[in-house]
Amino acid sequence: MYVDILSGRLFELRDDRDDRADRDDRDDTGPTELARLDVPLGAVAPVYGRPDTWIAAAGTGIALLTPGGTLEWLDRPEDRTPVPSRMNDGVADPAGRFWAGSMAYDGTPGAGSLYRTDPDGTVVRVLDGPTIANGPAFTADGTTMYLADTAVGTVLRCRVDPVSGDLTGAPETFARLRDGEGSPDGMTVDEEGCLWVALWGAGAVRRYDPDGRLLHTLTVPAPHPTSVCLHPDDNRLFVTTARYGVRNPTATSGAVLGIPVPIRGTAACSWHGRL
Repeated sequence: MYVDILSGRLFELRDDRDDRADRDDRDDTGPTELARLDVPLGAVAPVYGRPDTWIAAAGTGIALLTPGGTLEWLDRPEDRTPVPSRMNDGVADPAGRFWAGSMAYDGTPGAGSLYRTDPDGTVVRVLDGPTIANGPAFTADGTTMYLADTAVGTVLRCRVDPVSGDLTGAPETFARLRDGEGSPDGMTVDEEGCLWVALWGAGAVRRYDPDGRLLHTLTVPAPHPTSVCLHPDDNRLFVTTARYGVRNPTATSGAVLGIPVPIRGTAACSWHGRL
């Protein structure tokens, strides 16, 4: 599953392993459009026990995206912000909560927020101050969350109470990108607890160990990788990329790439809503 944020579209890309024997690093299996909204669609996560229903960071808030593409709003907190803003990236944590960040359309510094949606549908603002909140990613035990502020080139590490979902202590800087190294975007955590970060503008993905030490930099054939996902049963890294802002785009800009790697991801999580 992946989204095209600005066009408000949700896509599904099937994994046809029978045709993978001679694949290159581009996945040529065609995507299926599952929904098209009239608002930006930042991220989705499946709703546990409700097939074909997703919780979505969309437009100015959080909604349930039901079969047929209808939005059932839980809250629209970005309607109450001083500058025009929208929701951005999001993910479900191992405890079944949904986390999503926001940003101002004009990139106003510090105008973004991070929200948590609990199983009862309550949307809670848990962090203020990022400019472009991106790529929440959790360790398998749910006690550590990574959050990128793309605009300032920083990845934060937040300690989380896995029972309540509250942040315990202030976020700390996990990694800081220098000028010319790209901007941290979507992220994921692998089975060894290491963090993979897509670097917008650098055509690269980095892997960090849990202490913040850079382990590896993987070059990808597109200047704007936007997010990453590791297959839980197969040694492949999926990388979404963007055509936006690319002066001379090629076929790999705006594509989903599949790259062999010597590590696997953890199982994807769903939102355990009790609505």
